[in-house]
Amino acid sequence: MLKLEDTYRHKGQRNALVKLLEKKGIKDGNVLQAIGTIPRHFFFDTALDSHAYEDKAFPIGEGQTISQPYTVAFQSELLEVKPGDKILEIGTGSGYQAAILHLLGAEVHSIEFQKKLFDKTKKFLTKLGIPIHFYFGDGSQGIPSQAPFDKIIVTAGAPVVPNSLLKQLEVGGILVIPVGDRKTQKMMKLTKKTAKKIIQEEYDNFAFVPLLGEEGWRSQSV
Repeated sequence: MLKLEDTYRHKGQRNALVKLLEKKGIKDGNVLQAIGTIPRHFFFDTALDSHAYEDKAFPIGEGQTISQPYTVAFQSELLEVKPGDKILEIGTGSGYQAAILHLLGAEVHSIEFQKKLFDKTKKFLTKLGIPIHFYFGDGSQGIPSQAPFDKIIVTAGAPVVPNSLLKQLEVGGILVIPVGDRKTQKMMKLTKKTAKKIIQEEYDNFAFVPLLGEEGWRSQSV
């Protein structure tokens, strides 16, 4: 039996987090509302519960992290999510980003490279009643059997933009991905105007765990 409690204290902390994200430049009201709705502390071990509404990333095991709330909000805002969008998420992780996308009205397909994390998060989100399509495998190659996607979000740092992901993006679709070295990456927004024309925009530097796989990094560390 899953016992989770969302108290007035938690709700107050979430409201404070939303105000902080607004101050940091997040403008999309739907994204802010989703972050103010999803209890982030549900995605933390009880011992770390008190840190759930700090604007920081935290480890979740298997060398992975739950992303900083600002990063989740920033990527979600860049995606321009519309209700009914079919979205591919590369790197399920804790499931927090997938839950936000679901609340924004998306049909979420999420793939995770780490088997233990995949099993844990699939079980957890299913118990929460958040209907995500889960896949285990190499996210750097996307999910060709489910393509095309209206939007694709990558929650790990890639050395280059995987060609497979661009191929699986619908014309008119958006790919949001951090690209760089293992320490820092620039957030990229790629809009597929036609089958061959991609508009590329660059944003601030971020620090993500490495995207592992055939079209990502080949190992967890150098």
